[in-house]
Amino acid sequence: MTNCSLFHDWHPVLESDELPPETVRSIRLLGRDLVLWRSRDRVSAWSDRCPHRSVKLSGGTVKNGLLVCPYHGLQFDETGRCVEVPGCPDWTPPPQLAMSGYAIAVRYGLIWVSLQPDTDTSQIPEFPEWEDSQYRKFLCGKYRVRSSGLRVMENFLDVSHFPFVHDGFLGDRTRPKVEPYEVELSDRGLSLNNVRVWQPDPDGTGVGAKVTYNYHLSQPLVASFEKLSSSGRLTIFFAVCPLDVEDSLGWMWISMNYGEDIPEAELQQFQDTVVRQDIPIVESQQPKQLPLNLSAEVHLPFDRSSIRYRQWLKQRGVTFGVV
Repeated sequence: MTNCSLFHDWHPVLESDELPPETVRSIRLLGRDLVLWRSRDRVSAWSDRCPHRSVKLSGGTVKNGLLVCPYHGLQFDETGRCVEVPGCPDWTPPPQLAMSGYAIAVRYGLIWVSLQPDTDTSQIPEFPEWEDSQYRKFLCGKYRVRSSGLRVMENFLDVSHFPFVHDGFLGDRTRPKVEPYEVELSDRGLSLNNVRVWQPDPDGTGVGAKVTYNYHLSQPLVASFEKLSSSGRLTIFFAVCPLDVEDSLGWMWISMNYGEDIPEAELQQFQDTVVRQDIPIVESQQPKQLPLNLSAEVHLPFDRSSIRYRQWLKQRGVTFGVV
C-alpha cells in the first residue's frame, strides 16, 4: 500500500460543518485511522494514536486550543507538540511525544486530507463553478459504497448503463445506443468528450432530450462533468474518499445555470434516487477491487472510458483498491 500513488492525492474526508470549533472526529482514509480536530480556525489531521500508550486520540476532547488524550490527559497543541503531562506537571515532554500531521485544507465545503505532509493545496482538483454566481449549487451525499472507490469512479464515467440502471431517469431501454466519443489523456488528466446519449429526464425537469457529456479527471478519485442540453449547462463535481480497499464515501456538488424555479429539495431527491440505483450494482461487482489487467473482464466498444481509466491507473502506479 505504501507505493500507492493515491497517497499523494487530496481526498475529501468530511463536510466542514461536521467539524465545528473545539471538536474532534475519527475518520478512515486509505486504510488508516486518522483523528481530525479543530481549534479555533485551524483544522489538524494526525494518526489516531497517542504516542504514549497508543490509545485513539479521537476519543479525547479539545480544551483551550489543545487536544487532550482520553487516557492520561496528555495535551497536544496545534503543531503536534505535547505541552503538558498532568501526571508529571514539572516534567518537560520529550520530542518523541510530538505528533506529525498530514496535509489538510478546507475547500468547497469539504475537508481534504493528503497523507503526504507537504502536498501543495494547489493540487486540490478545480471546481470552477464554485465561485461563479451564475450557477446555483447544492451538495449531495455523503454516499456510502462498500466497494473500491475506483469501481465507484469507473461507474460514474460509464454512460452505457444509463438505459438499464436509470431507465426513466437518465436513460431509456428503447434507446440504448451510445454514440462514439473521444477519450484523451494529457498532463492535466483524463478527459471524455462529446459523449452523446438520449435521456427522458436528464436533470429532473421532466423533459426528454439528447444531451452531451464532457468529463474530466485530474486525479483518479475526483471527477467532474458538464452536461449540455437545450435547458442549459449542468455540472457535477464528484469526489470519492477511499476509506479502505473495499469501502468508500462520495460527495457530489451539483451546479446548474437554469431551472431556478425547481426546488432544491426536488433536485437533490432526484440525484439521491439516481445514486441509490447505482450503489447496489457497484456493490455487486466481483471482485470489489478494480482489475487493472484488461484480460480479467470482457470489454465492449462503448467501454473506451473504462479501458483508458484502468490504463491510466496502472501508469500512475495505483495499488490501493485494485486487483
